[in-house]
Amino acid sequence: MPDIDNPTGLPDASPEPELPVAESSAGQTRSARAASVWTALSWVRDLAFSILIAVILIVFIYQPVKVEGTSMMPTLTDQERIFINKFTYEFGLGDVQRGDTVVFWFPDDRTKSYIKRIIGLPGDRVRIESGQVYVNDRALLEDYVPDVYRDNTSWPHTAPGQPVNDQVVPPKEYFVLGDHRSSSSDSRSWGYVPRENIYGKAVFVYWPLDKMGRLR
Repeated sequence: MPDIDNPTGLPDASPEPELPVAESSAGQTRSARAASVWTALSWVRDLAFSILIAVILIVFIYQPVKVEGTSMMPTLTDQERIFINKFTYEFGLGDVQRGDTVVFWFPDDRTKSYIKRIIGLPGDRVRIESGQVYVNDRALLEDYVPDVYRDNTSWPHTAPGQPVNDQVVPPKEYFVLGDHRSSSSDSRSWGYVPRENIYGKAVFVYWPLDKMGRLR
């Protein structure tokens, strides 16, 4: 007897399962092209952002500088590449300190940049007796100047047998020396550096690679 739900007695005809339709080659091409365009746009965005960050760092914070000359040996040698920090001094986030290695416009010719070490601050009393620097009557310990780079000159220059008297650093000016005392042209020759001429602090050597590192 046929089932009540199937009066014909014939087997049920079940629908065949649908097979997935393969995406057309044209659709695949469009998807790949869109992915490539999106990847390229992302790369351009990242590149532009990196360039912007680099410009901000160079213009406002760090600037690459090439050392020319031997006046700062052995701390810095001729043709070394360094980064200077312009941000700290420019925006008053830090004071110029004794011992800082600074880059400044040469007082007698502002088209030239010099790099020297800060020795005397405004108001300090400075003198040099036979190569030994005194600041406020205290001998300055300068372990960054090896004996081979020292000289025996005195400042201010006096006649033989005459005492060397202190010189007071004027307000908003600095007394600077090169570490290579026997070959440096510095405040002993041409005087003090105005604060407004100082535009950067040397902070890092990046070339040559074997000398890469922070400056003391």
